[in-house]
Amino acid sequence: MTTPPPEDRLSGRALRTVFAALMLGMFLAALDQTIVSTALPTIVGDLGGLNHLSWVVTSYLLAATVSTPIYGKLGDMIGRKPVFLAAILIFLAGSMLSGLSQTMGELIAFRAVQGIGAGGLMVGAQAIIGDIVPPRERGRYMGVIGSVFAVASVAGPLIGGFLVDNLSWRWVFYVNLPIGALAVAIVVWRLHLSTPTVSHKIDVLGAILLSGGVAALIMVTTWGGSEYAWGSAPIITLGVAGVVLIGLFIWWETRAAEPILPLGLFRSRVFSVANAIGFTIGMSMFGAIIFIPLYLQIVYGASATSSGLRMLPLMAGLLVASIASGRVISRIGRYKAFPIAGTATLVVGMYLLSLLRVGTAPWLASVYMLVVGVGIGLVMQVLVLVVQNDVPPGQIGVATSTATFFRSVGGSFGVAIFGTIFATRLADQLARFPRSVTSQLGGGVHLNPQQADRLPPAIHGDFLQAFSHSLHGVFLFGMALAAVPFLLSWLLKEVPLRTTVAGVQPSPPTAPEIPATDDDGRPLVRAPEGSPR
Repeated sequence: MTTPPPEDRLSGRALRTVFAALMLGMFLAALDQTIVSTALPTIVGDLGGLNHLSWVVTSYLLAATVSTPIYGKLGDMIGRKPVFLAAILIFLAGSMLSGLSQTMGELIAFRAVQGIGAGGLMVGAQAIIGDIVPPRERGRYMGVIGSVFAVASVAGPLIGGFLVDNLSWRWVFYVNLPIGALAVAIVVWRLHLSTPTVSHKIDVLGAILLSGGVAALIMVTTWGGSEYAWGSAPIITLGVAGVVLIGLFIWWETRAAEPILPLGLFRSRVFSVANAIGFTIGMSMFGAIIFIPLYLQIVYGASATSSGLRMLPLMAGLLVASIASGRVISRIGRYKAFPIAGTATLVVGMYLLSLLRVGTAPWLASVYMLVVGVGIGLVMQVLVLVVQNDVPPGQIGVATSTATFFRSVGGSFGVAIFGTIFATRLADQLARFPRSVTSQLGGGVHLNPQQADRLPPAIHGDFLQAFSHSLHGVFLFGMALAAVPFLLSWLLKEVPLRTTVAGVQPSPPTAPEIPATDDDGRPLVRAPEGSPR
């Protein structure tokens, strides 16, 4: 077991210090998903390799998603603290090497190293909280975790733009080093967790099969409709390979001595339903939200940095709802109402986004985004708490990584599905435009706002109407998809939240020993061991 005994639990200032270090690690991982976006044009100008530009982002996300389940299992097997420290050091090494890159190929490779570390940061921080904070008290901490992602989403483009303008694009990566070093120092000196003493056998084949299968399927969602047509040989080959590898992974996990993802966990309805909610809400959330900055940049003419600022209402709603719901859960010890309320709010928010038009007032768009943010904040981190509370203490890492994994993979599929819907609808709308105009615009999430701004005035207005109409269908589909986790949330069983760390229950009080007596009520004196009777 990787948890300290109850009498050694962290509390007060010591707990707050360790929690701050865990949040720093998670903040770095979340920040690097967005901070690079504003630096990409400058990076291309310096290193070249425009045709491989998307891989600067994709390699990071792919590596982080694939490594997530592996970190969860390793933390359960060899201890949370050494695995978390290894993740930080890998992330910092990737950051330093990314900043030193001299070619686009080097940058893509080192961003993958960063991503491998980031997967451990996100899972490790939440699993360690599961070790040091009881589920009943954990709600408010999980709420703060949700706010970290909200802040990173807004801060990433802003910090990236500032560093590029005032220093160099390389500082987008170097800025991680001092923050990461502080997190390492706190974890080394202030976090004390017992480590397992039982030897384990690492499921290497399971890790390889899972990594290969997920990587293939994510590449299908990344390349399909953009790099290659959906029916092309590379996409079909990747899709078949992904399905075969995942099938082999499931077969192998039923036979492995210590599976990297114990399939027995899915026999629990709570575990299965919570992960199904995470997967479907990841699809609707990531798939639709990626189009909001595109709307802001094309319709309102906002820059990449400005569009990030305009999304503050969404992030504020997420932050406030996440923290508030976490505190309420800690106070009442119940959670089921929050996924129901959150998914219902998200359905309403997606419908409101479908009302966005060319003439929609900016303040009204902000209200719509606020509603979406509140919906996400009410449900996302609750799911991690639910699965942690449902599994045995020795599998908290696996449970945490599984919840994160399903959400990330759902997001990848969502981006692909929504991108295809949008690209198809926009192509139909633009069929009446001259081909010389449409050929330079791109499609789906790759639509180029700068080139749209340079369209002739006579065409620009019609293009905005076509764009708005296409986006309307995307958000309506998002509303329909968000209804799936809403229905699933009613199936989520309410399990009382434990009041001890990682399921360690206090020993029941022992009854006082009643001395033996003879027939007259006099106490019997027991002869010493080994004495003659």
